[in-house]
Amino acid sequence: MTTIDQSKPVMVTGATGYVAGWLVKQLLEAGLTVHAAVRNPSKTEKIAHLEQIAAASKGSIKYFKADLLEDGSYAEAMEGCELVYHTASPFTSNFEDAQKDLVDPAVLGTKNVLEQANKTNSVKRVVLTSSCASIYTDASEVKDTPKGMLTEDIWNTTASLEYQPYSYSKTMAERAAWEINEKQSRWDLVVINPCLVMGPPLNPKATTSESFNLLKQLGDGTLKTGVPNVGIGLVDVRDVADAHFQAGFRPEAEGRHITCGHNTNFLALAQALQPKYGKDYPVPKNALPKWLVVLAGPLLDKSLDRKFLRNNVNHVWRADNSKSREKLGVTYRPMQETMEDSFAALIEAGVF
Repeated sequence: MTTIDQSKPVMVTGATGYVAGWLVKQLLEAGLTVHAAVRNPSKTEKIAHLEQIAAASKGSIKYFKADLLEDGSYAEAMEGCELVYHTASPFTSNFEDAQKDLVDPAVLGTKNVLEQANKTNSVKRVVLTSSCASIYTDASEVKDTPKGMLTEDIWNTTASLEYQPYSYSKTMAERAAWEINEKQSRWDLVVINPCLVMGPPLNPKATTSESFNLLKQLGDGTLKTGVPNVGIGLVDVRDVADAHFQAGFRPEAEGRHITCGHNTNFLALAQALQPKYGKDYPVPKNALPKWLVVLAGPLLDKSLDRKFLRNNVNHVWRADNSKSREKLGVTYRPMQETMEDSFAALIEAGVF
């Protein structure tokens, strides 16, 4: 049972990120002091939204320059903190070298932050942003799980550098975190494993999350003839941030937590947008036949290889979110609210 002193600062890596922004907001509104570790604190357009939130909150924010791949880079930001949130990690399908662009930053960055926690005597707990990608690679795997759904006991064993390297990077990073944690006893590790995250970004113009590429395609006409019916989980960014907050401050929090509001698919995401946006935007109404997706997908988008499409289109995705609800007290927003709020944020940002 770990109790965190809320008068002490809390460190957040990657504080300008999509999930981290909402977490920082919740920390500031609770009156905490946030040590925001970011790559370049002088980039005002990246931190302006956090400055505004801090100005309107009881808490305060202080920025520290830090680099995931630079040894000792987090020492100053972590000093005096009992609680550390490690949210920084690359999420992209646009890379040249999977090892260098995805795996190294994820694994080495995690090691760097956690080895700093080993050297910083004040640290009592680290909350790590992992992913459901460290549990599974393809929706087709769900039917073969012991309960017919993904649970926290399952680890991804099918991703590799060659196939779904993003999932591989998340798996390797989380495994490294548990290894480091198990070799010491001063700080405990609590892990959040979100599925696909949607919801309004606090800084729409600087959001690089991959989920916005999908949202953009649902509204810009790219998929107007139909959507590949990929089975996925969906969760609201605000609910993921709350899961992190609770994981930090609930003394009994432990282990991994699947953070997923809805067992769903791409067609259902499009259908959730129809009532409000279907008349004014070319939101898809149908699913494409699987044979056509497998045939044409790789031609339309090089990140969609045939193996991925075969293993994810028309497969049911199911995950058990009961631990996050029972142990962290997370309540999940309706899917329509998440999709409409996300779409509205992109319209406001001038994306459509």
